Amino acid sequence: MHIVSIKTLREFWESHPDAEQPLRAWYANARRALWRSPADIKADYASASVVGGNRIVFNIKGNTYRLVVIAEYRKGRLFVRFVGTHSEYDRIDGATI
Repeated sequence: MHIVSIKTLREFWESHPDAEQPLRAWYANARRALWRSPADIKADYASASVVGGNRIVFNIKGNTYRLVVIAEYRKGRLFVRFVGTHSEYDRIDGATI
């Protein structure tokens, strides 16, 4: 998958250093993946949640952080829409962000 944008992830882990390794691991795995449906993502990330149709919420670092992406399966792209703490995620609507 092509991930847009690594910059958002990098900026987050620069201010939350404990998130760097888990986000790098997610990024490396997602780049190698060929996800064609939410079921493909769930096969790799059982705790991921599908919200708002094409939005996927990943638990990062044991659910300390949340990552929301928009998946364009046919084009093989993931758009990073949000990365933040669990409490920050609770203040947004993952289905519309």
